[in-house]
Amino acid sequence: MFVPCVGPGAPAPDFTGLTLLLPAVSVGNVGQLATDLIISTLNMPKVGYFYTDCLVPMVGNNPYATTENNSAELSINAEVYSLPSKNLIVLQIRSPFIKYKSRSFCEALLSWVKSSKCTRVLVLSSSHAYRRDDQQLQGTPFRYLFTPELQKNIGNQIQYLNWKEMEETLSFPEMQDSDMCIQIPGGGITKLLYKLSCSEGIQMAILLKFCSEGDNIPDAIDLANYLNEWLQVLKTPQSNDPKAAPPKWKIPSSWRLLFGSGLPPALF
Repeated sequence: MFVPCVGPGAPAPDFTGLTLLLPAVSVGNVGQLATDLIISTLNMPKVGYFYTDCLVPMVGNNPYATTENNSAELSINAEVYSLPSKNLIVLQIRSPFIKYKSRSFCEALLSWVKSSKCTRVLVLSSSHAYRRDDQQLQGTPFRYLFTPELQKNIGNQIQYLNWKEMEETLSFPEMQDSDMCIQIPGGGITKLLYKLSCSEGIQMAILLKFCSEGDNIPDAIDLANYLNEWLQVLKTPQSNDPKAAPPKWKIPSSWRLLFGSGLPPALF
């Protein structure tokens, strides 16, 4: 459930008509890193947190600290940021799911989406590059999925982007006569969220990139750029010119320790 960060007697934030953006905890943590870039670049204020027993408990310092004064602020495993001027709210997820709790989380999340009257939900995700079939090896490493309700509302608006929809693949690749279905290996809750949203009539878009574990900062920047082509979170020219300047994302201060704090000088 959503718990606002407001003083006693103050009204809770109104999310009516806004777009909810959240990451899936997936391969390379690409969705979470891309979400970090958006929160940091837009300097989005925290408006609350999502209280749940479905995520591994976590607490840490402010990942978007800009000064010593705000560096000691605490952050937890699921926090909500809002920027109505961009028509955007963001739920950042920072820890994995407790075993057998992912469905409960998805159901609670979609219930909150309905009660808060968000217009649509965007999920940033990733999938194992090595699990692609022959057709997925061709062209762009990005894919999208829209629920029927979202497809009905946006019509042909997405066609000018020349994006590729996630292909259906064999349920059992070793059996050529098996059924075709959507598969997102390494995508965490991505497929479950999509299926539940389809059945409940929620407008949801899945944006993902095929990638591998490692230094996934370039993948996160690419996924943020992919999202920006559609949402224009950072205004860029609507052009197919490959020489056009890409958006300038602000790297969060917490990324300095993404691979640890380095080797201690005492070793040498």
